[in-house]
Amino acid sequence: MQKTTALQRSAYLTALSLEIERKLQKALSSPPQRLELLQQLFADIALEIDDRAQDIILDNGEDEVTKTDNTSESSLCFYDVLANHFVAKPENGKHILELIVLLWSQSSASHIFALLFHKWLFEVPVENQEAFLRYGSALVQGASDVFWIDIQTNRRRFISLFHYLLEDVVIVPSILGKLPLQARRDLFHLLSKFLFFYNFDYMLEVFLKHCPISTNTFLIGSPADVFVIELTDQLQKLKVEPVLLHYLASLRALKGLEMRMTTSTRLRACLYSFISPGGPMYPTRAVRHAAWDSLDLLFPVGQYPRHVISLFFRLLYPWYWPSSCWNFVKVCITTVLYSLLRLLFSSWERMKNSRSD
Repeated sequence: MQKTTALQRSAYLTALSLEIERKLQKALSSPPQRLELLQQLFADIALEIDDRAQDIILDNGEDEVTKTDNTSESSLCFYDVLANHFVAKPENGKHILELIVLLWSQSSASHIFALLFHKWLFEVPVENQEAFLRYGSALVQGASDVFWIDIQTNRRRFISLFHYLLEDVVIVPSILGKLPLQARRDLFHLLSKFLFFYNFDYMLEVFLKHCPISTNTFLIGSPADVFVIELTDQLQKLKVEPVLLHYLASLRALKGLEMRMTTSTRLRACLYSFISPGGPMYPTRAVRHAAWDSLDLLFPVGQYPRHVISLFFRLLYPWYWPSSCWNFVKVCITTVLYSLLRLLFSSWERMKNSRSD
């Protein structure tokens, strides 16, 4: 299929902008249907772009740039393209922004704003400082909600939004400085909760270096303390097992991180809550073992006494004995089978080498 011209692409994106404006206007004039209409609009702009639509919207050069902004974990979505469009042509988003402001009371309005105008907020000058503060708060709230949507579905559809806020805002002092201090702290707290989920743990050191310094460090602690506190709060809220396992595995990035004793105790207590069966967490076997692995890695001192004490307390609950014995037998059988297979394979390799000689 032949690529469209720049004029045709611009006309297509302008038409999309007008359609978004029309739906926002309809939501504003129809209070009974407002929530449903805004949710539908949010779903539309978060929709992935199929190959045929990409041929219309993107050219070769823009395609490469946009896919570089995205990671391989997420397909290109309409909000990715529209966010760039509103930076290139701010006039096309002016009326949309005005309508979103009139719909601030609806939660979906901040979601739509975060997706469509997260780049516009930092790359297009905003003359009204009061409006800029309002936009910054809406961005943090909307981004938090859409990241939680990814958490609940165990997908990473909004990873490009997180990527932009992290690599193009938070670690760029000239851009981050546009936000007031409180908004910078809120943004840091937000990204701390989802840094591991979106697999940016390798950027933890750089991220902590750009944390806004608090005036009350004695009470709040260092950036590392703030990060770990937000992370432990996030762990306690997670209910999706694959996501929780992913977080627990990512905790290896905290090894060697300097934190206060109170923060360290908080993290240790959080991990303890996942290693015992039963209430209040009712963690699965996979979660318990992942928590044990993280606990032993981060706090190696006292590792063996912890396991002995845990075994002692498990003996106090006889109803767990059958499952524990069965899992122990399965592990032993699996270990023996793998050992035999390795032995047979190595013997076969030695016989083959001896014959070839």
